[in-house]
Amino acid sequence: MYFKRLFPARKLFNTINQQTRSFVRDPFPNKVIHYLHRAKLVDSIRLALRSNYLRSVTALFNHRLLDSFIVTHALRSAPSAESALFIFDALKSNLHFSHNQATLHALAAVLAKFHRTDELKSLIGDINAGTFGKVRVSFMNLMNWYAASGDFESVLATWDEYRRSQKHVCAESYNIVMHLYLRIGKNSEAVETFYRMIEEGLIPNSRTYTIMIEHLLSSGKLDSAMEVFNMLPVIRIKRTLRQFSIFVERFSMARRFKEVKTLLNEMKAEGKFPSQSMLLSLQHMQEAGFVQETDEYLRKMLPDGRIKNITGYCVDSSDEDEDQYVEENGNKSDVDVPGVQLKPWLDPKALANALKGWSRDAVSALEEASLVWTRRLVCKVLRNFNSPETAWNFFCWVACQPGFTHDAYTVQRMVALLARHGHVELVDKLISKVRSEGMRLPLSTIRLIIDFYGISKKADAALKVFIDDRALCGPISRFDQMLLYSSLLRTLTKCGRNSDALEMLDKMILDGIIADSQTFCGLMHHFALQGDIKTVQKLFSMVRQTGIEPDGYMFKVLIQGYCKCERAALAWRVFEEMKSSNLMPDAATKELLVNSLWKEGKRREAAAVQESEEINCIIPLTLRGHIWTVSSADLTRIYNIYTSSFTSTSS
Repeated sequence: MYFKRLFPARKLFNTINQQTRSFVRDPFPNKVIHYLHRAKLVDSIRLALRSNYLRSVTALFNHRLLDSFIVTHALRSAPSAESALFIFDALKSNLHFSHNQATLHALAAVLAKFHRTDELKSLIGDINAGTFGKVRVSFMNLMNWYAASGDFESVLATWDEYRRSQKHVCAESYNIVMHLYLRIGKNSEAVETFYRMIEEGLIPNSRTYTIMIEHLLSSGKLDSAMEVFNMLPVIRIKRTLRQFSIFVERFSMARRFKEVKTLLNEMKAEGKFPSQSMLLSLQHMQEAGFVQETDEYLRKMLPDGRIKNITGYCVDSSDEDEDQYVEENGNKSDVDVPGVQLKPWLDPKALANALKGWSRDAVSALEEASLVWTRRLVCKVLRNFNSPETAWNFFCWVACQPGFTHDAYTVQRMVALLARHGHVELVDKLISKVRSEGMRLPLSTIRLIIDFYGISKKADAALKVFIDDRALCGPISRFDQMLLYSSLLRTLTKCGRNSDALEMLDKMILDGIIADSQTFCGLMHHFALQGDIKTVQKLFSMVRQTGIEPDGYMFKVLIQGYCKCERAALAWRVFEEMKSSNLMPDAATKELLVNSLWKEGKRREAAAVQESEEINCIIPLTLRGHIWTVSSADLTRIYNIYTSSFTSTSS
């Protein structure tokens, strides 16, 4: 059993801080007990809101434990806008409670979800008028709420105001607008929003491509959507579970089960487990005869019988209103609500925060709570730990809990956190355990470890993982080997190991693996900043020798690098080569080159650059920060796939 004996239980508590901290959570001795009582109260409110016992709800909102945390989660789990507004009104009688940003934003989100636009705008107006003190609403809050409520005009009006008042707007604002146009069927406007995002210098993220894929699939462009999806690893964008889910659903509906099988294999290779939204698709696939491919997933996706529904709510006998309620309705400790079945409420982030001190008392309280530990829950709790030490203690502790064993999904979450904080010894210990148990790790996890070692400046550890531990992934394709080399080269340059980086590049070429454009861009940019012009020139010669056609961004990197090293003559030569390739630099690079040439006394060349006109402006070169990740050629290809799919409605 994987990791069941990672550490003997007797030794586990040696890792726990013996000096138990005292937390100010009177009358609770530690944060875990406080969290568990809060969770019980949240469940009571959730059940009461779904019952006819509204008088009991009022009693609960006068509970001595009530605070903004409980109100926020009660609002988020409200079954309707009416119940959320009822909570808001009931709290007016509680003189000890005042709303904060979290509670008011939760209420706004519920009103938006149920399309209560008038009440939403009234609430926003009250907030902006200062009715609730220092609570504020950002442009992104407004855009998200208006989009959820279906008030598309307000979304666009808010976006326009956001763009006028801020020099730089975030990528998510473009995503919201792009998704908005998808929902109302304005294809050309969605494509134009993607173009504007690139033109204005922002980098599309995973959600951008999720929206693009949804748009293509909803328009029946399955093959175009798959082409974009297959491009994401090339541009170093992580493929999400949501993206896999919508493809599985669409291909299942089209009865293209071979493609579904391929997607499931790719999901497994990337360390993802099917979501519940895929359950129906997998059942259809099994009915079509793909039993072996789906049996393992379907067995693991069945509801966990250990998790029992809650069917009643508890009230505290210290409240007079509650005593009156009990006299009228009977049992005060557990009142059954006919027909109401809810899963117990649990907040992984709050639980992780409660375990921050990792004291003996806190662990004992957690054990006494008898929580049902599943893979999904453990991964969520691990994701919310800020301290790798606490995460490691939890990881070892949960391995000893009845009914739970670690697998590749929980291990990859833990090992990534340890690598990010530079805990090399613990990473090695965990990987050794993986090897001894015969477990395989996804290639994405090995790459993530190497990338994180770049952040924690552990170059030797990254080299060790690359050389010794990549075998844990099983067979690796040539493309994936290229990505792995690229991650290592990036880490080595981050750690200042220039000679090792060049040595690994030579080894990569000897292994028959050709680096891609963005890897060469990253290396050239790094050595240009180091002032090593000879290495930059050598790398550019290697680009030519490998048959890679330099794109506009590679030329831009070279020009900027030469200018920063005060070698404007070399930058001018690159500019001339760029022109011969029917490309031109963007305005910022052009200005930098003109200034550098002028500074070095090359006025004729500076004038020639100044007078040059743009030749190719299909995809502008104003993207920033995409060294090592995406080339402008790849981005152009994705844009062309997207826009050509709507040629009848797009300009």
